[in-house]
Amino acid sequence: MSNFPNKKSSTEQRAKNVNDAIDAALKELGVGMDDVTIEVVDEGAKGFLGIGARDAVVRVTVKETEAPAPVKKEPKTAKPTKTEPKQRKSEVKQEAPAAPKKSEVNGGTLEAAAEKFLKDIFAAMNLEVSVSAKLAEDNTLNVNLEGDNMGIVIGKRGDTLDSLQYLTSLVVNHNSEDYIKVSIDTENYREKRTEALLALSNRLADKVAKNGKRFTLEPMNPYERRVIHANLQDDERVTTYSIGSEPYRKVVIAPKDAKPYRKNNNRRRNNNQRRRVNDAPKEAPKPTTPPPTYKADFKPQQHKAEYKNFEDYFAHSQDE
Repeated sequence: MSNFPNKKSSTEQRAKNVNDAIDAALKELGVGMDDVTIEVVDEGAKGFLGIGARDAVVRVTVKETEAPAPVKKEPKTAKPTKTEPKQRKSEVKQEAPAAPKKSEVNGGTLEAAAEKFLKDIFAAMNLEVSVSAKLAEDNTLNVNLEGDNMGIVIGKRGDTLDSLQYLTSLVVNHNSEDYIKVSIDTENYREKRTEALLALSNRLADKVAKNGKRFTLEPMNPYERRVIHANLQDDERVTTYSIGSEPYRKVVIAPKDAKPYRKNNNRRRNNNQRRRVNDAPKEAPKPTTPPPTYKADFKPQQHKAEYKNFEDYFAHSQDE
């Protein structure tokens, strides 16, 4: 049985194409695509220059569906009154686990985590190194290393020590609530290195101010570069800046009143000297000696009476 008893159940429409014919049929029946079945009687043709063209024909029929059964309304019943008081949100909400303290990580202290990590590394390197860590009030974890042959641990210009410090910082800050700064030192290397950098920067600043030429230092880590920048920032004779990219970034010490190098003036001077050389008067060419007589110049038929062979003719021509 159709859901649209007062309307047409089917129709046939013509249009230039199938889509237009379907739209016209749906509009006439007043239904949607889901409520009908479509039969394409003729798809039509465009023809050539209007010759042989014909409209598309479709037949649209409304689907027949059973009417839905009436829904029985149940009588309203009184809502039971709530006798229990509402629970507060604070009582329902579960308490969140307490955040780990900043001095704890993975169930242990930060000091223990740093010491265990470094001891495992030194054991893999077959080195006997004593590790002691202590957390300061400013969230800095100071780690001191003691043992024999600590030059291996320090590395060239402190590269190995800096790498150990970076890896330990990753381990400590992995699950820590606050950021913890890690500083690893051995045999008071950090202080000695800082003093050496200060003396080096002062000596190079005097040299640059004297000869007026900038000086580029060896690649350094960010901490060492900051030491040099901070030491020479108040120097009125020189200025400092960094060039390059990590890990090969370098500090440059340059004079503040450096004059630009005028390369064009030198080039113009060289061109003038070259022009004077080219414009100088050329010497007269030296006289050249006559070319020697070759065997091809001798013609035996012209000298049969005087000369017997070429050697006699050549000797006579030299005498003349």
